[in-house]
Amino acid sequence: MTKKSHNKTQSLKIPQYILVPLKISSFISSKLATSFAAKLFTTPIKHKIPTRELEMDQKSIQKTLYVGAIDKEILVYEYGKSEKKILLVHGWSGRGTQLFKIADELVAHGFSTISFDAPAHGKSVGKTAIMMDFIASILEIEKQYGPFEIAIGHSLGGMSVLNAIKRGLKVKKAVIIGSGDIVQDILDDFISKMKLKPIYSQYLCSYFEDKYQVKMNDFSAYKAAEEVKNPVLVIHDKEDHDVPLKAAIHIHKHLENGQLILTEGLGHRKILGDKHIIQKIIEFIG
Repeated sequence: MTKKSHNKTQSLKIPQYILVPLKISSFISSKLATSFAAKLFTTPIKHKIPTRELEMDQKSIQKTLYVGAIDKEILVYEYGKSEKKILLVHGWSGRGTQLFKIADELVAHGFSTISFDAPAHGKSVGKTAIMMDFIASILEIEKQYGPFEIAIGHSLGGMSVLNAIKRGLKVKKAVIIGSGDIVQDILDDFISKMKLKPIYSQYLCSYFEDKYQVKMNDFSAYKAAEEVKNPVLVIHDKEDHDVPLKAAIHIHKHLENGQLILTEGLGHRKILGDKHIIQKIIEFIG
């Protein structure tokens, strides 16, 4: 178990210029407020690439890939020259270079990595995205760049990796870090942060189910985990303020061949650069 100093990083605080009009719309019409909330839920924040990720950005081969299943384009990063390839999947509002420390260590151990900016993330075009876009992107990348030895996903990327395996992604093993779990819980948490009445969580779920003609719970990580036979390493920090610890424990419970590593004081993002955790990943890959 990794122990670090107490992590005080909290989840992003929602600004009033978003909360106030959302609240006003809820007084006008529940349908209007639901539509507004859905727009917010599917709009990631694009962050400028930090200096620490520039080396991977500059040394990688970058190509645009069209994902026909969702009619969107994504930017793909090829990093390293080995034929032994590992797929890296960032989380919500992340980017293809976010797992750079893991990528560096993998390349040093004789692998190459393929990562990508999901639709509306990083350098990829678009303004909105949803988990199904991540999954479709993964499956298209496998067709164009696979096969992959391993898939590693962070946060929403972890959920997407499990769902992609469920839908045909072929990998020997998988690693999920700070992964979310139950879709309805994620919607509940979002609606709570938006300071809307709890019933809006159900409205939002129905909105997405009608729009995409799917059952949202089918994308819950534990549901995918039930069908994953591959060895899966589940990593989560006890002080993760973005995704609760119970998510990792629940996912692990539903895996046929899972390992669980819990850390302390690393939070939701610092965990990606922790030397001890990266070494555990290398050992797991074998």
